[in-house]
Parts: sequence; C-alpha cells; structure tokens
Amino acid sequence: MSAAALRASALSLLLATVPNGAGLAQQTLPQSQEAQTPTPAPRPTFGGSVGNGRPGVFMQVPVTTLFPGAQPDRPQIKNPAQGDPNAEQRGMTYYVNFNCVGCHAPNGGGGMGPALSNSIFTYGSQPENIFLSIYQGRPNGMPAWGGVLPDSVIWDLVTYIGKISNEPSHQWGRTFSAKPLSPDVEQVPTEQVSTTDPWSATKTFNFGQKP
Repeated sequence: MSAAALRASALSLLLATVPNGAGLAQQTLPQSQEAQTPTPAPRPTFGGSVGNGRPGVFMQVPVTTLFPGAQPDRPQIKNPAQGDPNAEQRGMTYYVNFNCVGCHAPNGGGGMGPALSNSIFTYGSQPENIFLSIYQGRPNGMPAWGGVLPDSVIWDLVTYIGKISNEPSHQWGRTFSAKPLSPDVEQVPTEQVSTTDPWSATKTFNFGQKP
C-alpha cells in the first residue's frame, strides 16, 4: 500500500472515532470544565485624586523654596479627606499599621526618620507636598507608597500628619539649654496618651527629649 493510501486510511479511522465526524480541534469541554474568564476587580486610583487628575500636576508641586526668578503659582490641590471627622483616626490607624512608627516614632516624634510633629518638613508642609512625599518616596530611606496604597489612604495619612504637626507654639516640645530658658511644657509620652492630637496632652517640661 502506498504512503498516500496509508495516510488516507489513518485519517478515516481517526474521523470514525469522533462523533458526527467533527474534528478534534472543534471539540468543546463540558460546561463545568470550561475555563471561566475572571472579572477583574476595580483597581484603586493611584494618584488620580491629585489635582483632580489633571495631567502633569505632579510636576507643578514645588519641593523647594529656591526659584530662579518669580515664585510660580502653586497648583490648586485640595485634600479630599479634609473636613472628614474620621480621617484623622483612620490616618493614625494606618500610621501604626504600615509601621510608619518604625522610623518616625509614635506621635511623629522622630527617630530614624525626621519628626512629623512640628511644622518643619524638608520637602514642604502643604498637604500636596506631604502627599507626594508619601506617594513618590524621598531619598535616604522614605519608601514610595504610591504603587501600594490607594489615594484615599494616603490622604488620610496626610490629614493625620497635618493634625500632629499643628504645634500650637514653636517653643513647645523643643529641647534647649537653661539659657535661654527651656519651654514650660512638652508632650505627654505616647505610652501614656494615644490620640490624634498629641499636642492637647502636655506636662511640665523636664529637660528630657520630646517623645
């Protein structure tokens, strides 16, 4: 028998074993075994709430006070969590859960990372500056959280940091020598008081370090 005849005979046997003579490539799995296409869950908007999502708004937020000429106008960026009475509490919870305390210490007193409980911020103290510092990260150890945390979580952290950094006096909580005299009061240590407003709990200054 020729090679062509052998191939024809084999094809005939193969088709005979398939119902209705359908090709193998046309067979379908039972409904229960069909691959189900998963429905993708909605993803958080990373950075979409900054400047109402306007393109390039990140590049318009200054991180320095040095400008070669006239100072540019700051972009109009509003903290969407501002005014939410629960934002500060959520921010404090995130601050602990994401281990911000590991570098910045409880109540933002400062440790390996800079203090957050005063009004001095290396890359700007405005809400949009603090948002971008968290979102983009900063040199010398600050991670970039923008690809991990949704905007709403970062804004809650910004709200909390804004609260604990709102020191009522630039003399509170600072450690000075006896001449000039040191401040009269300092924050109560966080081991004694846990609150979103640490400057509301003070005690007589004892020439120690700010918590």
